[in-house]
Amino acid sequence: MADGYITLRDSTRLFYKDWGSKTAQPIVFHHGWPLSADDWDAQMLFFAAEGFRVIAHDRRGHGRSTQTDTGNDMDTYAADVNELAAALDLRNAIHVGHSTGGGEVARYVARYGRDRVAKAALIGAVPPIMIQSEKNPGGLPKAVFDGFRAALAANRAQFYLDVPAGPFYGFNRSGAAVSEGTIRNWWRQGMMGGAKAHFDCIAAFSETDFTDDLRLIEVPTLVLHGEDDQIVPIADSALLSVKLLKHGTLKTYPGYPHGMATTHADVINADLLAFIRG
Repeated sequence: MADGYITLRDSTRLFYKDWGSKTAQPIVFHHGWPLSADDWDAQMLFFAAEGFRVIAHDRRGHGRSTQTDTGNDMDTYAADVNELAAALDLRNAIHVGHSTGGGEVARYVARYGRDRVAKAALIGAVPPIMIQSEKNPGGLPKAVFDGFRAALAANRAQFYLDVPAGPFYGFNRSGAAVSEGTIRNWWRQGMMGGAKAHFDCIAAFSETDFTDDLRLIEVPTLVLHGEDDQIVPIADSALLSVKLLKHGTLKTYPGYPHGMATTHADVINADLLAFIRG
């Protein structure tokens, strides 16, 4: 097992983990906002044990990567992934993205992945577009994301406790099995990253339109979404995305939250494995 850095075209240093045989089929995991590659621990360990090469990176401005004050947008994120895939010579890869990472996967696969990608999976992902508009009346009002920015600027440390303790994992639901360790791990990952990059990324995940990206994706794509996702509501995300994909398959989970890859890792891992091997 190994980890390391690559230096990107603008001198940003991108941290990544790369575990398993370099001759095995690679699975690349793309994390959500404002987290890091560590959010995929349950998947990395599981798929490494299944014989895959597993890779996860800290998006620029997040985790152990450079705390960039520029380039915190989806075009740049996708270009960064393209550099990483080239540096590691990843071929026949499966790209799995959660939340913001799902947007990153959609843009990367659509723009760069034709020769390197075998399949993709979007988990609780932000496409096609989150923000409400005349074209997207079911989206969330801009005021919601303005509230995120205000909370981050006012007291990022407290905000990064409130999100995982509440809607992210569904711990605000009656009868939820609250995990203090999970909350603290979310906070730990968030506070590792840069405030400016995280602030800018709110616009990147909420205002980027991935409609054309989804239409351009040629590979089989699995769309997984919790029906009780309070962060990325299913009606304006997964249910629309699967209609835009040429080879999309949708699976939804009653009662599951946004962070279901953590709270229900056993179920999500099994379904991902079946899709990858299918």
